[in-house]
Amino acid sequence: MSIVTVQLGQCGNQIGHELFSAVCRDVHGTHGLCSKKENESYHDACKERFFCQEESEVPVARAVLVDMEPKVISQTLAVAARSGSWKYDDRSHFCQKQGSGNNWANGYSVHGPRHKEAIMNLMQKEAEKCDRLGGFFTIMSMAGGTGSGLGAFVTQCLRDAFPNSFILNHIIWPYGTGEVIVQNYNSVLTLSHLYQSSDALLVHENDVIHKICAQLMNIKQISFRDVNQVIAHQLGSVFQPAYTAEGDSDYSRNPLGDLMETLVPHPEFKMLGLRNLPQMPENFLAYSTFSWPGLIKHLRQMLIANAKMEEGIDWQVRPPHPGSSSRSTSKPLHFNTSLANLVILRGKDTHSVDLGSFRDPSLYTSWLSPQDAFNAWRTPRAFNKYEKSAALVSNSQFLLQPLDSVVGKAWNMFASKAYVHQYTKFGIEEEDFLDSFTALEQVISSYTIL
Repeated sequence: MSIVTVQLGQCGNQIGHELFSAVCRDVHGTHGLCSKKENESYHDACKERFFCQEESEVPVARAVLVDMEPKVISQTLAVAARSGSWKYDDRSHFCQKQGSGNNWANGYSVHGPRHKEAIMNLMQKEAEKCDRLGGFFTIMSMAGGTGSGLGAFVTQCLRDAFPNSFILNHIIWPYGTGEVIVQNYNSVLTLSHLYQSSDALLVHENDVIHKICAQLMNIKQISFRDVNQVIAHQLGSVFQPAYTAEGDSDYSRNPLGDLMETLVPHPEFKMLGLRNLPQMPENFLAYSTFSWPGLIKHLRQMLIANAKMEEGIDWQVRPPHPGSSSRSTSKPLHFNTSLANLVILRGKDTHSVDLGSFRDPSLYTSWLSPQDAFNAWRTPRAFNKYEKSAALVSNSQFLLQPLDSVVGKAWNMFASKAYVHQYTKFGIEEEDFLDSFTALEQVISSYTIL
């Protein structure tokens, strides 16, 4: 089935471009390590998922590009076309000249309603090009105005127009030190609105990706493009085709539907985090060997100690002992309880990998059995030059601390009415802020008592 990618704002458009490039590089790579037949079915599944073939023979991305200023979209269209390996449809973008000025209310209450018809027409046309529509994958930042405000509005419109399609919002969590003075307001408003209309939120934190660039990729002067390429690689490691069950002969039919089914067992819990192993500069790969037991051991410890990358994992964190009377009082400090986990293995000998350590009941909340809470997908087709690679998508307490921090900072500003007038002039009232705070406090509370 096909996924329509919706790129919103500067951040969404730049990451979307890197994602399609990464997927294309992977498909055209000669490093598949698998049979020709296997490679062909992987190739076909990926093409249907992300691209439509037109007469020009160059694959055309299944994407709608939206921004309130033209510069980034025109650059993105041009760079993709120049690559020669794929391109965007020239008619699938919408941009204006004025921007949203980092104001969520401007994107949500002004630009959204004003341009709803034009933007939703593009969505409809893109959806109609799909023989089988799997759903929508939106990419946006939480900190600015267009990605966050317009993104929340567009997600609501998609939910109304396509009530039976899956919607996965990929959101970029802002740097803790801040890019925009009102980023915490924008983040609180975005998250609370997406929680109502989205099926799940897949979160990448800028601070974490920055660290990966510095410590794992050895990049000295880190640019936004470096950060976006790491994010695109991690997204590709999840969305490229894989077999969802033992003995499957067909690649996953609907990647979005399969993700939701395995990871979102309850509408109160929609936050998904992503970790990926190994990650290193391409020129190091030839000198590196990895064993599956080593990768799985690291991935499991990253999960339970809530480490976002393989450097600096706290190996002292252990799951609680089975049979302890009350989970909440006996839970070890810093232990990250999971609701559901999905491990995706790609490359050599994936069929023989033992994932029993992820089926340990002490990793999960008590109201789901490990059989339901843990799933694994596999494919013998290697991803992006890595002979063996593993991705973990997790619905767990990983975001509690960042979420609590953003809500706390926003509340402190709101309590002193700082910058609130910038929002009320576009129709977002103080009650709207209070509703958003209440919704997120509920999310925090639900994840805390897992």
